[in-house]
Parts: sequence; C-alpha cells; structure tokens
Amino acid sequence: MASQCSLSSIFPIQSQLDCALDEATTQHEKENLVYQYLKKLDEREDLKIPDFQTGLEWLNTEGPLSLNTELTGKVVLLDFFTYCCINCMHILPDLHQLEKKHSVKDGLVIIGVHSAKFPNEKVVANVRSAVLRYDICHPVVNDSEACLWHALEVSCWPTLVLLGPRGNLLFSLVGEGHRDRLTLFTDSTLRYYREQGQLKTHSVGIKLYRDSLPPSALSFPGKVAIDNSKKRLAVADTGHHRILVVSTTGQLLHVIGGPEIGKQDGNLFEASFNSPQGVAIKGDTVYVADTENHLIRKIDLLEGRVSTLAGVGSQGTDKAGGATGPQQPISSPWDVTLGTAGGVEDNVLWIAMAGTHQIWALFLADGKLPKGSESKAGTCVRWAGSGSEENRNNSYPHKAGFAQPSGLALAPEEPWSCLYVADSESSTIRTLGLKDGAVKLLVGGERDPMNLFAFGDVDGKAVDAKLQHPLGVAWAPEQSLLYVADSYNHKIKVVDPKTKHCSTLAGTGEAGDTVGPEFNKSCFNEPGGICVGDSGKLLYVADTNNHQVKVLDLASKTVSLFPISLDCTDALPSKLSPPAKAPILPKSAPRKEMPAVAVSAGQTLIMSLTLLLPEGSKLTEEAPSCWALSAEGCEWLLESPVIIGDIVDLSKPLSISTKLPAVIKDSNGNPSLTLAVWVYYCMETGKACMMKAASFTQPLQISASPKEEEITVALSHAF
Repeated sequence: MASQCSLSSIFPIQSQLDCALDEATTQHEKENLVYQYLKKLDEREDLKIPDFQTGLEWLNTEGPLSLNTELTGKVVLLDFFTYCCINCMHILPDLHQLEKKHSVKDGLVIIGVHSAKFPNEKVVANVRSAVLRYDICHPVVNDSEACLWHALEVSCWPTLVLLGPRGNLLFSLVGEGHRDRLTLFTDSTLRYYREQGQLKTHSVGIKLYRDSLPPSALSFPGKVAIDNSKKRLAVADTGHHRILVVSTTGQLLHVIGGPEIGKQDGNLFEASFNSPQGVAIKGDTVYVADTENHLIRKIDLLEGRVSTLAGVGSQGTDKAGGATGPQQPISSPWDVTLGTAGGVEDNVLWIAMAGTHQIWALFLADGKLPKGSESKAGTCVRWAGSGSEENRNNSYPHKAGFAQPSGLALAPEEPWSCLYVADSESSTIRTLGLKDGAVKLLVGGERDPMNLFAFGDVDGKAVDAKLQHPLGVAWAPEQSLLYVADSYNHKIKVVDPKTKHCSTLAGTGEAGDTVGPEFNKSCFNEPGGICVGDSGKLLYVADTNNHQVKVLDLASKTVSLFPISLDCTDALPSKLSPPAKAPILPKSAPRKEMPAVAVSAGQTLIMSLTLLLPEGSKLTEEAPSCWALSAEGCEWLLESPVIIGDIVDLSKPLSISTKLPAVIKDSNGNPSLTLAVWVYYCMETGKACMMKAASFTQPLQISASPKEEEITVALSHAF
C-alpha cells in the first residue's frame, strides 16, 4: 500500500487547489480553500508514504527518526535537496523563516532529505560539511541512494513535501520561489490538525552538529584572489561571513565583517556580509560577491569604508538587468573579476551570477559589451546566458546557456582574449570571448546541452575530459595555462587552452588533508577557489572543507599550508601615535551625555575615563587605539579644533586634561566637550578581535568667577 503512494497520488486534486488559489482574492478565501482540501485528503487512507530506510545516516539529531514513532503527531516538511544546487540554497531562508515561526513543540518538524546528484555528494562527511556551511539547523538524512526520492517519484531539486501527523501525503512544491504558498500550506495544516487534536508536543531529539565543533581560524573559505603588485591576498572566509586581507607572507592586514551574518555598509569595523564567495583585489580596493545577501560590495581599504555597488539585498529574478547597481536585483553572485569592456582599463566587474545561470557585467566606468550597446557607469546588466540551466554553447552570448557558473578567470591577452568560466553544474570549463561574446566549450561535459550529468574524473582533451562540479579557475599568463579547482574530485587540474588538454596537477581524488613534497600524494577537500601568484610560480587554493588556504609551489611540486597569522584577527597597519586625524565614529557606537558640570574661566578640567574590556580580552598591541577631544560649535574652548591621543594601557583610568580659556566667549546654548574613544582588543584565545568605539558629551556651565585650579570629572564605560 505505502509503496504505491507517490506525488502523483495528490497531483490532480492539488492542481485544482492551486488554480483556485490563483483566483482567490483574500487571505480568508485562500485559507478556506486549503481547509477544504485538507478535509478531503484527511479522509483518505491510501496516502501514507514509506518510512525512511533503516541504517541511513542522520545529521543534527541524537539518532534516526521514523514516521512511525518519533514523527507521529507532527506535521513534517520534507526538503528533497542536493547540496550543490543553487535553487536548493535559495529556499533555505524560507525554511529558516518557518523554523522561527513554528517550533517542534508547535508540531512542525523540517527534515532535509539529501538526495545526491554527484557521487561526491553521497559521502556523509561532505553532506555534514554542507549542513555546517549553510547553517542548516533541522534534521538531515543522507539518503545516498535516493530511495525515498524514487518511492515518491520526485523529479526535481528542490522538492518540498508536506506530510500530516500520520505520515500522510498532503502537498508538494517543486522548485524555488514558493514562500507565500509554503507558509499558507504549513500554517493551515498546523491549524487544521491542532483543531483535530492530532498534534503532539514531544521533542524529537535534535542535536546540532555545529555545537560540538571547536572554533577554527577559517571557516569554509570560498575564494581567494591576489594583487601581485602589492603582494596581498583577499580571502573570502565564507563561514565566518568576513573578508581577510593578508600579505603573501601570511601577515593579517585587515578583517572586514563577521562573525555574525549581516548586510551593513559603513566603516571596516561595522560592515557585515552573508556567506561571501568571490573576491577581486587591486590596489586598495576589494570587490566582493556577497552571495547570500545577493549583493556586490566594494571595500575601500584607504578610506576604510564598505559600500554596495549592486543588488537590493534580496534574491532577484531579473535575467536581463540594465538598472543602476543598487536598484538592480541580482541572484547569488558567486565570483567576480575585473576586466575591460569598450572603455578605460578595469572599467567593468564581471560577475558569475550562479542564481540565474548567467554572466553579468557591472560597469565601474562607461563602456560597451561585445555585441552590446553603450552602458553608463553604475549599470549592472546581463552579458551572457539565457537564464535557462543548460550546457549550451552559442556564438550569440544571450542564446548560450550556463548551469550555475561559479568561477571566473580573465585572459585578456591575445590570442586568448576571453573570460574562462567554471560552470559547476554542467561540470565544464567554458570560454566567453571578450571581442564577440561567443560561448565555447574548453573541457568537460558533453555535446548534448541538456545533459548536466556528464561528469567524472578523466584526464583528456576537450569533451573527452571529465570534471566533477568545478568551482574555481585561475589564469597564468606567464605559462598560458589555466588552473582548475575540480572541487568534487578534490583535485587541482591544469588545462592547456591551445590543445584543450586537461590533466591532474595535484590531489589523489579522495577527500583528505595531506600536504607535503609530492603533488600526487597531497589531498584536498572540495577546493572552491584558486589564484596564481609570484609570476606563475605559486598557486593559492581555498581548500574549502579543510578550512584552509594551501600553497602549491609549481617548481618544487610541494604543497604547504598558507600560514595566516591569527594571533589577532584584526591586525592593522602600524600604530599611529597619535593618529593624524580622528577616525569616524561608527553610527552604532554608544553616545553618552553626562550631567552638566560647573567650571570657571582659566580652570583646568580633567576627564578621568575608566574603560573596561570584556573578560578574557586584552588591548591589541600596535593597533591604533586612540581618544579625541573636540568642542563642536564652540571650538574656542580648546587650543586646536581636535586634540588626539593614543591609548596604550587600560589598567588605570585615562586622564585627559585641558585648560579652559581665560576669556569666555558668548555662545548659543551651553558649551560642551566631546570625548570619543576607539579601542581595539582581542580575546586572549586569539580567536576573535574587534574594534569598539564610544563617545561622552560633557556640558559645561562656565562662570567668570575663579575657582580651584583643577576639577576632575569621572567617566566610565564597559565594552
């Protein structure tokens, strides 16, 4: 009986419901339609689905779950997904929203049913890494042979299946973009069965794997980019939601963002990201594909500011573009690289737009796309890809089809003059001509544009070569070679674009974490990013699931760990003593106004400030902690507009003194002094560092009558 129950069992009646819901005009009408649908289906006894197979590996739980025991009395939402799938990633925010709204005690249990596309995705350790990477907080079962998928006749990633408290089939939703309907179905189902008295409030033994892990210096680094002229690397520390800028010797120069998710612009210490992937660095500018915020961000290291160049902060569905950056919705940008298009050098930022399966262009200055029209600075527009998920090559860029492009590398010089694209879901490397926009195959895949299952691990030429979900590419102009992070094969490969031959450079093909003197014995674990340094002599690899950056020395054939110094994760330029000018006070900094104090002309005012750091932290050595005293609107109170000093010791109060002028000027309102502080401190474990700021406004009541020589005002603040 159970084996015959599949999604086709409810398809006709749910199709009728969907049509009726499309015509309904009020929320009450929609809820009533769903209620009547549930009443009809609840009367059927033939809709109980098969239980999970025994012996499957479960994540985020204390043990296996069963529809016949632990899940009885619960409304169960099954999410059939595979962790490489961008569409599956797109529905995770919808699931997170449901989890916040309805707890297990309320009667809802969400279960991810991982049904792999690639062989690499069948391995439970890799699924576990994906669960951590995407911050999945509900139970996940690794159905590696897709048994339940086949039993229910699921045919698409993602597919959502909603079950009643008897394991009875109720609804299915295929693909992404169903948030409103998913919410309607879930809310109505919980309400219906609560009224029927069939919901139970018991727990189901959820135990998050992430809670048992020790902290790490890096967390799932996605991409790495290099500015060889300045010998600096930008690393997307994706799992920590931040960008690191380090020297090629491993000295940490800047930490921007993290550790929490956010999408705030501002100075380097208040800016935030959400799982950034692609990075491009040139001079004092870093461009970031802020993937799960659906934004393109710019980090100006000289000005110390982060700004948004494109995207609205939520997933877009537009597949043409053409609006000014901050007004242009975009979808899951995965990589970025600087280029030139019909204008000045580096006037465009190429974007691998994984969410819409396209390549886009963000114009940093006026320019023109091949076979396209003029674009003004700030314009964000589709360059190549129809938006259909295909492995389709075409001489016209808009008619070509990509399948989740995830890595970019620019080869501007002749005779190449192209953009290399790691097209992950088709397991190919493609070229996009900079002169004519033609999309061509380099290696991997097969000739059928609809076959996205032509993957493997085979060295060879053009279509005879096989890759498995490559995520990164890097061009070495000195050798005219292309390096590939063949992610799911856990290898680094090299392609000669002249012969179209692809061969293994490093990696055994098995996930691992071995470094040493031999390329063929070194191990990686889903490397996602790669760049070329030192005139083509070195490769820097973001070894994603090993939480490391590795260095491949192409001359000695050795692999080593890139030593990022994280004694303090906010290493900064040499301390200014005192700074040349006061930093900008963050908007989030506390601002305290103190009670007015009576002083007299010519008197010395001492501000004694006690600052308390969090327990287990210490002031960061060589960082520019400082204070600044100002008197905005009544500058005559001070000898100079701003007095600045450094902070080197917080074991005792700071003592900041100023002598008030002998002649008091008339001023509108009460004069006041403002003391601002910027403090850099690190946890003694060396795992986290930060900057905090605060300001104190001290109103003054000044009289001409002389008083005692000094007066002290005590201030205090705990960070």
